[in-house]
Amino acid sequence: MTSDASFMVRGQPGRMRFPVAAFLIEHRDGLVLFDSGMHAELLTSKDRLRAVGSIFDIELTEEGLVRGQLAALGVDPADVTVAVASHLHYDHCGGLGQLPNARVVVQQAEWDAAHDPEAVELGGYNPDDFEVGHDRQLLDGDHDLFGDGSLVLQSSAGHTAGHQSLLVDGRVLLVGDACYCRLALDTDTLPAFTFDAERQRKGFAWLRHQEAAGVRVVFSHDAPQWATLGPTI
Repeated sequence: MTSDASFMVRGQPGRMRFPVAAFLIEHRDGLVLFDSGMHAELLTSKDRLRAVGSIFDIELTEEGLVRGQLAALGVDPADVTVAVASHLHYDHCGGLGQLPNARVVVQQAEWDAAHDPEAVELGGYNPDDFEVGHDRQLLDGDHDLFGDGSLVLQSSAGHTAGHQSLLVDGRVLLVGDACYCRLALDTDTLPAFTFDAERQRKGFAWLRHQEAAGVRVVFSHDAPQWATLGPTI
């Protein structure tokens, strides 16, 4: 996607083009997807985004949908057993309907916020993205996904009411939108939109603490970092 840079990092001039990430994790108890990208309707129209559609230019192909990305890895979308949603904005959960057998794992606070009529009318949330008939697991705070410490969901609210990030093997932190990109973190600059600015700024400090402890922080919308990542993190 592309937007005004100031929407992503307040005060930045010009335009910013950035990836929309989803991450596949192979666990002995099943395949886990952290975020699922955008809805297939966005291949041809931004109408489902309502007012939010005017903020972003979207580049999307069939191969770029989560089902296409999984197919490129030789993975059947039906084999994904768990779909973790960092939050329920359209670019992070739009592919849930392409994962027919996945249990959706999301924070209760996020599920509630995503059904707020005003938020839905604006277009950041679209219940058609996540009301897809899947089993769901609603959380209240941090959660060890398989009880073995390998995949730990950590509450990182601020960007949204119930945002969560995923710590993988204690060494890689999938940030979601707790912070959009390295530039924002390094300059301690919030985006134009935040549900709770104070909590998100505390989240920035938490991310820096994680890095200081040796954890690799992986952003979902950072083009320079994305260019350095291989198929396996």
